[in-house]
Amino acid sequence: MGDTAAKGTLSIVATPLGNLEDITLRAISTLKSADAIACEDTRRASILLRHLDISGKKLISYHAFNEKKAISSIIKLLEEGLNITVISDAGTPAISDPGYALVRAAYELQANIIPVPGPSAATAALSVCPLPVHNFFFAGFLPHKKGRKSKLEFLASIESTVVFYESPHRIVKLLGEIENYFSGPLVFIAREITKLHEEYLCGTPSEMIERFTDEKIRGEFVVIVSPPGKDAKRQRTKIKNKFDTCDKP
Repeated sequence: MGDTAAKGTLSIVATPLGNLEDITLRAISTLKSADAIACEDTRRASILLRHLDISGKKLISYHAFNEKKAISSIIKLLEEGLNITVISDAGTPAISDPGYALVRAAYELQANIIPVPGPSAATAALSVCPLPVHNFFFAGFLPHKKGRKSKLEFLASIESTVVFYESPHRIVKLLGEIENYFSGPLVFIAREITKLHEEYLCGTPSEMIERFTDEKIRGEFVVIVSPPGKDAKRQRTKIKNKFDTCDKP
């Protein structure tokens, strides 16, 4: 990456999805040693830092709506040789959260960039999913309008398990689209991962729609869709096309 001796280090740090105990020792050490912490929501970051008994840190608001301005400020600090830690509200930054544009700008600066791995909603859900997960495509959040139909058509055409993120306001719509575009799929849903009301469900899209239509829905969703073809048929036979609820252990 060139001469980085005079530049600061940008650390991309994964933080808990919900349960604050799910943080690595290295993440704690990196937060403690940072000259400044860039975060989506300074209030939520403060809760985590208090839990870790970390105080006196400069917090930089960095989210989707101020990204360009925030990146300019962070790059200036890196140029001065300061070490900046980036966290999102939960999970791993840049994975359907702000981060990519900052990482790219830091690369152009030839700053040090290091990941501090840890929690991710996608990998947490995949690890307990009863559908095939040896090969998967991470789709994240679909566009709300423009390009949504073509994206769904593409995703339905690939021979792979597909992983979506979705909000409670659009989960029923997404499930309906999965039923319409995908060929006889099963879906696995994980929501409120590691939190008090975490829930894991597996079944057909229509069963999931029935489950959520009349409920006041809360929490972010990970939706995993089974791959097409014979493998999906075998999985439907094994799970008997009925969903199970797995409550928090």
